[in-house]
Amino acid sequence: CRHGSCGELLMDRVNAGLRRVPTGVVWGLLALPLLWLVWGAAFGGLGPDPVKALERGLGEWGLRILIASLAVTPLMQAGLRLLKFRRALGVMGFVYIALHFAVWVALDMGLRWDEVLTDLSKRPYILVGLAGFVALVPLAVTSTDGALRRMGTAAWRRLHRLAYPAILLGAVHFVMLGKVWMVESLIHLGLVVGLLALRMLRRGGRR
Repeated sequence: CRHGSCGELLMDRVNAGLRRVPTGVVWGLLALPLLWLVWGAAFGGLGPDPVKALERGLGEWGLRILIASLAVTPLMQAGLRLLKFRRALGVMGFVYIALHFAVWVALDMGLRWDEVLTDLSKRPYILVGLAGFVALVPLAVTSTDGALRRMGTAAWRRLHRLAYPAILLGAVHFVMLGKVWMVESLIHLGLVVGLLALRMLRRGGRR
């Protein structure tokens, strides 16, 4: 192998394999943690407080999937062609976060809106997470090809830059949840900050 030809050949083979993977397979794989969490909540596999475990599990998986969606562009720059899977990652990440919010409101708070408002006023981390969720809503609504055509590519891309602060807010929310610094939450935050820094450096380099 000379001049990186072996690496290029390997990347070509990996990309050829990725092209043969139907996007439906990725959607199905991303749904597996959700099925596992629901199964555990229904049949006692989530410990003594299944509601809290379900709520936390949905939030963590949502953040992980959104971080994976954020990593698609840097990986593409490295030669790995994952663009066709980015929509599945973004939409499924939103689904997990929306269910995380729904479990908190409906099961944890019992739809007691006065307590919901009290929690929002007393716990800043909830406001941070809610801000991230609200920023994701227009992205999920406009995730279809029809929305892209109606809005135009430039406007659609500008709107979908909301993903960056939304995912960052989600990571900060995760860190703020703990009463002490947790390695897991800090790793998630570090990944988000690192991926966003890569994007900023790339844009700065182009300019």
